[in-house]
Amino acid sequence: MTDFDSLWNYNNPEETEKKFREILPEVKNTGDKSAYLQLLTQIARTLGLQMKFDEAHRILDEAEPQISDEFKLAKVRYLLERGRTFNSSKIIEKARELFLKAFEISRENGFDNFTVDAAHMLGITESGEDSLKWNETAMKIAENSKDKKANGWLGSLYNNTGWTYHDMKDYRKALEIFEKNVKWHNEKKNGQREIMAKWCVGRTLRSLDRIDEAMEIHKKLLEEIKERNLEEDGYIYEELGECNLIKGNTAESKKNFGIAYKMLSKDIWLAEYEKERLERMKKLSETL
Repeated sequence: MTDFDSLWNYNNPEETEKKFREILPEVKNTGDKSAYLQLLTQIARTLGLQMKFDEAHRILDEAEPQISDEFKLAKVRYLLERGRTFNSSKIIEKARELFLKAFEISRENGFDNFTVDAAHMLGITESGEDSLKWNETAMKIAENSKDKKANGWLGSLYNNTGWTYHDMKDYRKALEIFEKNVKWHNEKKNGQREIMAKWCVGRTLRSLDRIDEAMEIHKKLLEEIKERNLEEDGYIYEELGECNLIKGNTAESKKNFGIAYKMLSKDIWLAEYEKERLERMKKLSETL
């Protein structure tokens, strides 16, 4: 049961929390204290993803005094999850400090998977050129590592780098990176994540005023989701709403925004941090 990471379902942190709590006594009874402490950090992560930040901190408070110098991997994972909890709570400076410590310890000990994770999180806490620097550092480590888990970070890194370029309004470079990400996920046969990668391409095409191409991508995504029996995605309907709005197709735009709002209003993260975006969807679904 020390390979508990295989139980992760990032799309359902509540279910993952239950699985982790079920095996916690068993992991503790193995006598592998490092594994036990690492598992506590991952329970904290499930809570953070559910936006239960106080509970996440309490779990980490339980783990912290037990992490002596010999448990270097547990220390790294503790720093990462404490940092992620602060970052999700918008306490960025504290998060950045913890991610940097995790990066340094991981790099010193050859924990490539977690070195990449820490660099990736540092990229998220920064913006512009500083963000690109950390993403490029993470990509270089991931591409050159013999650790398959480190290699597995490339999809997330391509995604983050693409959005950094998009935020900098370098849409052509963003499109190049996002298209690279689609190819990577296609080769890995990552169904739902490949859909997300293609969505990013469509979104960037809208930023480039290539509206017809963007609409074509999103329409094909709806067909692909149906054919492959994948989870429906409200963000696709939101983009179709935006594209139809630009094209002057008000009836279709109103319909798309209505579907998007119905689906995305259930997203707890969006409801907390993108209230104006949700309100815009609702308004456009009612008034167009």
